Amino acid sequence: MDDNVLSAIKRQVEKERYAQKLGLKLILVEPGHAIVEMAPKDDLANIFGMTHGGAIFSLIDEAFQVSCNSHGTVAVALNVAVTYHRPPDRSGTLRAESKEVHRSTKTGTYDITVTDDKGVLIASCMALAYRKAEKLPFLSQV
Repeated sequence: MDDNVLSAIKRQVEKERYAQKLGLKLILVEPGHAIVEMAPKDDLANIFGMTHGGAIFSLIDEAFQVSCNSHGTVAVALNVAVTYHRPPDRSGTLRAESKEVHRSTKTGTYDITVTDDKGVLIASCMALAYRKAEKLPFLSQV
């Protein structure tokens, strides 16, 4: 894979204000594979004092968007099915890992897991992306 594509994605994630707001950090990007981490903060807690499911979903979605766009063409979510297995300990770090299971010219399927820093499974996800023909728009900035 073209290292320019991977470098451009890294730069875009670093500039992404939503990722900054949640403290999402891109750890790894390879073709069809991404790892993103987040240290849950107090302001991401739900009414029970646990990390909000929406924050965990955002972590999943960040890893998904990076992995499915890592081939250099625009890919967007068609379906995302998340299972929450247990609430995380808010004092640790959460890690979402997205792995490409299958890719065709039109779709891509991704298996995404969220674990805590002890390796405990917090959530799992199967996601389907629609792959468009156009190149990532920010590649022209490389």
